[in-house]
Order: sequence, then C-alpha cells, then structure tokens
Amino acid sequence: MEMMPCEQPAVRLIGWLSPYVHRAEVALRLKGVPYELLHDDMASKSDLLLTHNPVHKKVPVLLHGHRSIPESLVIVEYVDEAFPAGPPLLPSDPLARANARFWARFLDDKCWKALWVALWAEPGEARAAAAREAKEGLALLEAQLPEGKRFFGGDAIGLLDIAASGVARWLGVFEEMAGVRLLTEEEHPALCRWAREYAADETVRQCLPHRDLVLAVLTPRRGMFVSTAKAMAAHK
Repeated sequence: MEMMPCEQPAVRLIGWLSPYVHRAEVALRLKGVPYELLHDDMASKSDLLLTHNPVHKKVPVLLHGHRSIPESLVIVEYVDEAFPAGPPLLPSDPLARANARFWARFLDDKCWKALWVALWAEPGEARAAAAREAKEGLALLEAQLPEGKRFFGGDAIGLLDIAASGVARWLGVFEEMAGVRLLTEEEHPALCRWAREYAADETVRQCLPHRDLVLAVLTPRRGMFVSTAKAMAAHK
C-alpha cells in the first residue's frame, strides 16, 4: 500500500499594517511557506489574538497547526528553523549568527525607542537628545553593512535586514507625519541605499505595503503616537 505524504500544518499569521507583522510575512515568503494573513484591528483586539498572545496582546502571532508563536523576531527564527528547505535567514557561522541577533535586538531595545521619542515628543531637550541618540544608532546600524554587498545578510536578505525593514518603509512615513528628518542621504548614505535595495527586492515587494497606504492608515493614529512618546520620554 502506497504511503501518503503527511500534510504540513496550516500556517496562519495574525497581523495588520505593521512593520513587525511585515517581518513575519517576509520571512515566510523568503522561505517559500504558504500562509493565510488574518487581519486584526488593533483598536479592538480579537478573541483569537487574545487567546494566542495573552501576555503581550499584540501582533504578529504565527499559528502553525496547534502551535502559536508571538513576537516578530522570535517568529522569524522559528520560521527559519521549522522550514529548513528554504534559503537560510540566519548565518551558519555562530559568531555571525550572534552578531545578527545582537543588532536585531539593538534595533528594538534601543534604536527604535530613541527614534520614537525624536519623532513624536514635544520640542525640547528630551526630543533633541533622543534625536542625537537615534542618529547615532542609525550610524551604528549602517556600520554593520558589509562593504560591497546589497544587504546586511550579504547578497541575500537575512535576519538583520528583516529586523531593520521598518527603517526601509515605515520610518519615512513617520518622518513625514511628524515633520522630522532623522535618516538622510548626507548622514547615512549606505543605509539609505540599503533601504532602497530592500524595498525593491522582488520577494519583499509582495508583502511590503505601499507608502501611501501606510500613510493613510497611520495618520489618524498620530495622537496615540504622541502620547506613547510622551510616556517614553518621561521614563528615560
């Protein structure tokens, strides 16, 4: 009797128009994994989201069969390991892999926090200090680009490229909304070049929302961004 191949568990992704959801989506597409995107309005969080991410109550959440995996960078690493047939997203060398993880965490734990206060806080010393810190962070990130290569991952997109994807699309939208420029060709030419290369990649384009759409959806949330930045600046 002929053995039938085991069906792979269905892959679903809870998310919306977010740079963190994009990380998970692009990881799935780069690995060639079919998935269903379940749109979740973060203004009224669904029971599905609250069931599968009761700790943070945030998107993205990856549903792989009966498993649920929250947090974008955790999802990227899970996808890389759970679907080994596709191109690797993390380097095989242990040191290079550790470095990619370090700079990915740097983006979330330090760089984006400074960017957020620099974008949305009230004018003053706290905002000016955050702008200096944000630009220094972008310069440190830019220094990780391998000379002569298109991406942080070399000739192919890897973990750090995916982690930095918010810089390639969402940061420019936030700058326009806030009337603040932090990433410029004069100060960060290599990072600006990388952002264009990333946004132009064929696989990335399949799940990278158009700039005008991001602007239209996020502009009504400006007040929430300002409130968040005010709280962050107060706790620095």
